[in-house]
Amino acid sequence: MGVKILGTGSYLPPKTVTNDDIAAALDTSDEWIYSHTGIRSRHVAGEGESTSTMAAEAGRAAMAAAGVEPTEIGLIVLATSTADYNPFPSTACIVQDMLGCRNAGAFDLQAACAGFVYALEQARGFVNFYPDKKALVIGAECLTRVLDWTDRSSCILFGDGAGAVVLGNDEAPGAASMKTKAHTILGADGAGAHFIQRTGGCREALPAGAGGVPGKSVPRIPELTLKGHDVFAFAVRTLAKVSSELCEKLGTTPGEIDRVFAHQANGRIIEAVARRMKLPLSKFWLNLETTANTSAASIPISLDQAVRAGELREGMKILMVGFGAGLTYAGTYCTWPEL
Repeated sequence: MGVKILGTGSYLPPKTVTNDDIAAALDTSDEWIYSHTGIRSRHVAGEGESTSTMAAEAGRAAMAAAGVEPTEIGLIVLATSTADYNPFPSTACIVQDMLGCRNAGAFDLQAACAGFVYALEQARGFVNFYPDKKALVIGAECLTRVLDWTDRSSCILFGDGAGAVVLGNDEAPGAASMKTKAHTILGADGAGAHFIQRTGGCREALPAGAGGVPGKSVPRIPELTLKGHDVFAFAVRTLAKVSSELCEKLGTTPGEIDRVFAHQANGRIIEAVARRMKLPLSKFWLNLETTANTSAASIPISLDQAVRAGELREGMKILMVGFGAGLTYAGTYCTWPEL
């Protein structure tokens, strides 16, 4: 009874770029990239693919798994940092049309790599108070189109893809809030906003033109910049802290967790978090060797892969935890598939 995940879905573009492919263009090697990141290859959106098309594929798969018709969806929340347009219309609206979810409200949510957990919490509130409606939560990214492919420190890290879940509720409005089955922490540390940035936007004023009217803007190509060492330290410290706090609030211990779905940013980060939590690495779902960092899509892709592999089953205690630009961080502890 209550709010639960009814189905999962994911999509990864067929095209892949290996470390050897990158090494053919840059001064690096497969050995160096893998030893520093745990990544061997990444999926790259091809011609005709975008954040919206990947999100729609993942959403369609999740609805099929849940046995839910498009007209039953009352809300679409799309977590992404790589919208089809900058910044409007929202990619969620494009996905709504692609899927035929004509009864759904739709909006994008931008919390970088922690975005899926943020979006999940938004949707959980919606289906709690509207139990006759379903919510579609998607994390989707087309990160390979915002990278500087001459920058070895950043271009090796990211890939494209999408993951989705369908949420439903079989209780009366507001009832689930009386007996919450999951606990969530959402947080941010804006002092670290400069650690991960994509340039551009409306921060700078346009040059003055005749009569004080702004002149024509000069087109600039936005670029992703990353301070890797600062991000690494923040990630390890924060993921371990959030995980411990969630366990404490629910009166349990990390050792009782069956599976951890941590944001797949870097293999060394996950290994360090596992050591801090005193958990075997085998409890962490790992797929970044072939997906790389897919930002907001990372956790839902992992969930879907685990479900379809038969490794995420009803009654398992799981932790979903991520961090990203902002800096943002978020975690949810639940008993699958209940929220």
